[in-house]
Amino acid sequence: MALFGKVVRPFQRFFQLEAASGILLLATAVAAMIWVNTWPRSYDLAFGLPLHFGVGRERLTFTLHEVINDGLMTLFFFVVGMEIKRELLFGELRTLGRAALPAVGALGGMVVPAGIYVAFNPGAPAHHGWGIPMATDIAFCIGVLTLLRKRVPQGLVVFLTALAIFDDIGGILVIALFYGRGLQIAWLGAAAAVAVVLFVAGRRRVTNLGLYLAGGTLLWYAVHNTGIHATISGVVLGLAIPGRLRHRPREVLRELSEHCSQLIERTEEEDVDVADVLMIERRLEKLASPLARFVQSMHPVVAFFIMPLFALANSGVPLQAMRVADLTAGVTLGTALGLLLGKMVGIFCFTLLAVRAGLAPIPGGASVAKLLGTAVVGGIGFTVAIFIAALAFPDDPRLLIQAKLGIVTGSLVSGFIGAGILLATSALEPESAIRRAATSPSPAAPTGP
Repeated sequence: MALFGKVVRPFQRFFQLEAASGILLLATAVAAMIWVNTWPRSYDLAFGLPLHFGVGRERLTFTLHEVINDGLMTLFFFVVGMEIKRELLFGELRTLGRAALPAVGALGGMVVPAGIYVAFNPGAPAHHGWGIPMATDIAFCIGVLTLLRKRVPQGLVVFLTALAIFDDIGGILVIALFYGRGLQIAWLGAAAAVAVVLFVAGRRRVTNLGLYLAGGTLLWYAVHNTGIHATISGVVLGLAIPGRLRHRPREVLRELSEHCSQLIERTEEEDVDVADVLMIERRLEKLASPLARFVQSMHPVVAFFIMPLFALANSGVPLQAMRVADLTAGVTLGTALGLLLGKMVGIFCFTLLAVRAGLAPIPGGASVAKLLGTAVVGGIGFTVAIFIAALAFPDDPRLLIQAKLGIVTGSLVSGFIGAGILLATSALEPESAIRRAATSPSPAAPTGP
């Protein structure tokens, strides 16, 4: 057992790291590049494998790639929706004052990159990818800041996390409004009806998992037929999950205290029964809202399975299919510079202008140089950027390759330059860092863009 513990413990520590999901995402992206350039036929066959769903004549056929992008990524957006709701109820977005600064920074981080992309791609069909460089990958960004935690105040980590939440909201709206097919009104009405039922259930604090599973499945099918991308159903479902408790915590604790007192008196001469322990567990579960329980249970699945699988299925750029012209193509340059320069200028300048206007101080009492380094790190765009690229160029492999090349290049350069700027700044004093960590709320666990 001691040997087993020594083998397992490093893996347990790894999966507890906030940077772990970003490291795993990078590893699977590299694996995809190696796979597609070493055995391209097997890569195409694996993710082009047809899968059939349904009963009788009602059957849907998807490739494995579509199941990942349209199905599993719905669960990714489900967690995003829940985290947005959690931030709105309890976190950095719960008051206008706390949300204002990251909201302004996120606005700049979306508008400026899109503008740079359009400047390089003014005409069709390349201009349709203007939404690609708007996305920030929170897993990679928080991973970088975590590795540099001695140089980054906790307040800046919280700021970037809140900014990424607004970025997620912007990305969701862009996908819903600009990257769908022709809108089907009848199916839109059906989707709205299912959504109303789910929100009413959430408002009444219904905790039945089966209801949300069945409702979410119906919602996905309805949205899939509306012309809006089906993954948006995950966000809607996430926002519907109850965020507050049905029972008051004090009442639950009182019940638990009475139960434990009776249990102690009854078991002085007997062993504790398993049913009594299960009763305690059930009562403790009442102290956590469905939102908190779902986020806690879904986060590892999304971070360590769905996102890496998505990266494996979408990061493969066949180098043998690339041309020299792809390196200087408008889509490549617009995407790479949109992430590198657009995110840096947009986040940094908009945030600094808001600080100078007196909206809020720089988070964590950080210097302007640390804010700049954090803004550059915000140019790491991966998961949602690749997702939007696939929606923007579904029938043009050449433009999709250029977009992926720009995403990888822009993200890598942003990560290295941002880390370099933060490393060049002074290290935090231990007492100061502890003080800031104690007074700043913990950032949400990274799950996505």
